[in-house]
Amino acid sequence: MSANSRLTIATHALTWIGLYQQRGHEVATSEQIATSVNTNPVVIRRLLSLLSRAGLVVSRRGAGAGWMLGRDLAAITLLDVYEAIEPGPVFAMHPATPDPGCVVGHGIAPALKGIYGGIEAALRQELAKTNLEDVLRDTLEVA
Repeated sequence: MSANSRLTIATHALTWIGLYQQRGHEVATSEQIATSVNTNPVVIRRLLSLLSRAGLVVSRRGAGAGWMLGRDLAAITLLDVYEAIEPGPVFAMHPATPDPGCVVGHGIAPALKGIYGGIEAALRQELAKTNLEDVLRDTLEVA
């Protein structure tokens, strides 16, 4: 099973748009963003659509079409991005009910729910500590 990279790609896209705007450009195209991410523009458009629903980006149609940040980088946390693109919990229970006659089948869900809830709370707390201005600053320091 491979790791999910949607949060990374969405963070990359938003940070890139923020830097692009700071450098005097009004809107960015999905093709420009996709070049930086090294992915297909369709992938970027799908993520931008989700980010748009959350108010993190806005689109401009017609002449000069493209994407702009919906809020300043400093006002967007990694938790905001995560919540926009990852509906539901990090971990889920079996889609089918395990055998209640089996000792493991009967007790696995209650045993894991508390653990998973703690992981989810810790993840959200960590993501809320970092905004995209922080990410851009750290990115530029590496570059």
